[in-house]
Parts: sequence; structure tokens; C-alpha cells
Amino acid sequence: MPKSIVIFGFHAIQAQLESNPECLLKVYTLDSRNDKRLNTISTQLDKLSINTQHATKQQLDKLTKNQTHQGVVAEILLPTLPNQDGLMQHTTKLEKTALILILDSIQDPRNLGACLRSANAAGVDCVVINKDGSAPINALVHKTSAGALNQLKIFSVTNLARTIKALKEEDIWVVGLDSSTKTSLYQIDLSTPSAIIMGSEGSGLRPLTKKSCDQLAMIPMQGNVESLNVSVATGIALFEASRQRLN
Repeated sequence: MPKSIVIFGFHAIQAQLESNPECLLKVYTLDSRNDKRLNTISTQLDKLSINTQHATKQQLDKLTKNQTHQGVVAEILLPTLPNQDGLMQHTTKLEKTALILILDSIQDPRNLGACLRSANAAGVDCVVINKDGSAPINALVHKTSAGALNQLKIFSVTNLARTIKALKEEDIWVVGLDSSTKTSLYQIDLSTPSAIIMGSEGSGLRPLTKKSCDQLAMIPMQGNVESLNVSVATGIALFEASRQRLN
């Protein structure tokens, strides 16, 4: 069953207008604001016959739980994410060398949104998340992704190990990021069809996920920190794959 969430801020709503305007259910604008930026987006909404309503600052604050909304808030419909069957149909139709990001139990919505933003910037073909262990797609994920959520193919799977096995059967090389291995990410050929797996913030890859990988890799670090934030590590890994594919 599709559900709705509240998003806010000009950038988030503009991104929704440009990618999936049909999912905009209602937009609330600050009744005391009247400037070019708000008028421009209001004109776009009117042209698309999207339900728009004036609201007080107190009403908008309540809708956004007192987060910075810039005077524009929207309720949007979130489509149900396709499952493993949809993922396999998608990968078999790809006309280029596949690059897939798999997120294993990312639990902080900000990290999930940042990973999606990096995935979009690096040109991944799709993102896979596990249905039960991941943060839900909510307003915070939407905002942190900076519009990337609307541009990506995202699949939600029940059994990640089974999904990894299915991808490997399609000759997709599965690389898991794990700090305990000695193999550097930069030693691995990511120019072939690949899936990169990132583990959760606290414990990294789950044991069964780790066991399912073709190869494990770590990001070499020269400073005295023990680990990187998962969204930072995701960006490094994806852009390394992107760099290799440019050569």
C-alpha cells in the first residue's frame, strides 16, 4: 500500500516537480510570504493543477516538526518500491556495464539519504536496500538525498543473501566493503558489471551478507581515525568505480 510523507523546502519540492509531479498530493505555502521564489513555484503548481493551500507559520512548523521549511511544505505519495523480481528484470535490460549499490541495514535516515545522493552523482544503475533492516524512506531521507531519491531506481528486497546470489548468477561481481580485510578497494577491477555493498553504521556487513560476497575490500586510510562514515565510504567506493569506467 503506497504511503504519503511530508517534504519541505524549495529544493526538495522543485526536485519533486521536475521528476514526479504526479506524486504531489497537496502543497502548503506560507500565507505571509510573497516573493519571486515562492511565486515561481506557485505558478508551476497552478499549471499542473496541484492542490495548493495557504497556511500559517505555526501550521507549517507543526507539519514539519519545527524543521526549517522555507515557507513551502508538500505531502507526497511514495510509490511501493519494487522487489527482487523487479531488480532482476531491470538488470537484465541494462545496455551498459552495471553498477549497483547495495545498502545492508543502513539505519540512520540521514546516512541513507546521503548514500542515495552519492549513488545518483556517481551514476549507479540502481540501489538495493533490505526491507526489514533499513531506515524507512521518510522526509529526512528525501531531504538529505537532495532530490536524488526521485532520480534513482530503488529496490527493496526481503532476503539480501538471496538477492546477492541472483545477481552473481547474472555475472555481476559483488564487492563488500569491510575494514577487516587487507585487500584495497583500489586493487579491485570495478570496470566490469559490479555491485558494491555497504554495511550498517555500527557493525558493518552482516555475517551472511559478508559470506555471500565475491570479494571484500577496504578503503586505505592514512590518518588516525578507525573508520569513515558510511555515506562518505559509499561515495569513495562508487566514484572509484566511476573513475575506472572512464579509462
